[in-house]
Amino acid sequence: MAGRLGELLVRENLISLQQLQKAQDEQKKAGGRIGYHLTKLGFIEESELTNFLSKQYGVPSINLKEFDIDMEVVKLVPKEVAEKHQCIPVNRAGASLILAMSDPSNIYAIDDIKFLTGYNIEVVVASEQAIKEALEKYYAEKGPSYDKSAAEAPVVKLVNLILLDAIKKGASDIHVEPYEKDFRVRYRVDGVLYEVMKPPMKLKMAIISRLKIMAELDIAERRLPQDGRIKLKLGKGREMDFRVSVCPTLFGEKVVLRLLDKSNLQLDMTKLGFDPDPLKLFKEAIDRPYGMVLVTGPTGSGKTTTLYSALSELNKTSDNISTAEDPVEFNFAGINQVQMHEDIGLNFAAALRSFLRQDPDIIMVGEIRDFETAEIGIKAALTGHLVLSTLHTNDAPGTVSRLLNMGIEPFLVTSAVNLILAQRLARKLCQECKKPVDVPAQALTDIGVKPEEIGTFQVFEPGGCRTCNDRGYKGRVALYEVMPLWDSLKELVINGASTAELKAEAIRLGMQTLRMSAIAKLKVGTTSIEEVVGNTAPDTMR
Repeated sequence: MAGRLGELLVRENLISLQQLQKAQDEQKKAGGRIGYHLTKLGFIEESELTNFLSKQYGVPSINLKEFDIDMEVVKLVPKEVAEKHQCIPVNRAGASLILAMSDPSNIYAIDDIKFLTGYNIEVVVASEQAIKEALEKYYAEKGPSYDKSAAEAPVVKLVNLILLDAIKKGASDIHVEPYEKDFRVRYRVDGVLYEVMKPPMKLKMAIISRLKIMAELDIAERRLPQDGRIKLKLGKGREMDFRVSVCPTLFGEKVVLRLLDKSNLQLDMTKLGFDPDPLKLFKEAIDRPYGMVLVTGPTGSGKTTTLYSALSELNKTSDNISTAEDPVEFNFAGINQVQMHEDIGLNFAAALRSFLRQDPDIIMVGEIRDFETAEIGIKAALTGHLVLSTLHTNDAPGTVSRLLNMGIEPFLVTSAVNLILAQRLARKLCQECKKPVDVPAQALTDIGVKPEEIGTFQVFEPGGCRTCNDRGYKGRVALYEVMPLWDSLKELVINGASTAELKAEAIRLGMQTLRMSAIAKLKVGTTSIEEVVGNTAPDTMR
């Protein structure tokens, strides 16, 4: 458009070729559009330029300086969209919204605002300078805020409602999912997905576009996955972060938002669900000046929270702490956090190498995925640094085999690793409505309760009340399996023992397995048999 506009103006003898070249030089230096520089340099009047564009595109022109826009109309288009596309809504007539633009050929902008507002768009042309001034004038405050004001576009209100309702319901994730004949929103609450609404199909594109705009993503790109972040101010100084992931599916883009509420981040280890003895072992391991502490478990099992808890305990002025994360979920003062960017070669191994040149005391690596990261991490642990990291394995003894399978020598594993912790999250029974239930002795024996303990405790099952939205569960508790690398375990590793042998020896030495941890929570009425069986594997295979 910019190049063509200049040529057309020269052809119509409205400016000279020299004037166009001079304006193009300015444009190269300062950026912006050619029309802006031609009017700024005084080569063409603003009114002349808008009249020319009006004839060229067959759309009316408007003098924004003489026009007073109703704030109800301004609020229909969020500030960030108006600034991005250099346009401003000026009036509304029935199902049509009249939009002033300096470039009426920008189809993307027209489509975008049509989706976002649900109105048909009629374009009028105005000079770039006039639009800039109007944007400053009408969006002077902060543009439409995220409070649900009655004047906002229906889609903006609906998206805000979805986000705020998820916070209120204590959701950890929001799924916005398009299907062929359906469009639904689900929240993950306490690890389980629940459908919360089915917005009309006609709003599908508009809702997804709105979320992408809030996350500062490219609205025009609908074929590739994208990642972004939304920061929402909730008043009283409270801020909520949403990590946004957009993935193209067969019937449109699916958006998943992960809620990151720092004010709700539980860093007190006793409140996380740690029992006193395993907690003591874990604290001893992270208090050592060097060595490796590994936290393992599937996605969403709370590994990051446990590592953050450890780091917040270790965060002292006397230590240099660096973390390599993908993504950085929460920001901590006093800890140097680095976000990974695989596309430019900044992966865990590269970050780890860099950390070792930065005089570190404590290093956290988001995840050990390959031999290279594992090798550098082990070497760092052996050369006087405390290294914290995560792995995807089923239990603590299985982590040793995983490291050996990656290619790490057994003697390096035994020298470097201080402790391995496996974890899961189980749903907590709602304490208001849980109901006692009689369970046959055989059923309890089958899940691993010792025969002598049967009859010494009461088992509860979920009820349903207003407090827990009739779900019977409210909140989650962590289950832990803490395995320090005791000397006899090191000997077994060196001698090539199997995972089962390692597990048997660890239990003999007093390790509480994930199943034992779950049964301990069952005995005190925190969780149900359903959660014990659903989240932990039996200790002996029948």
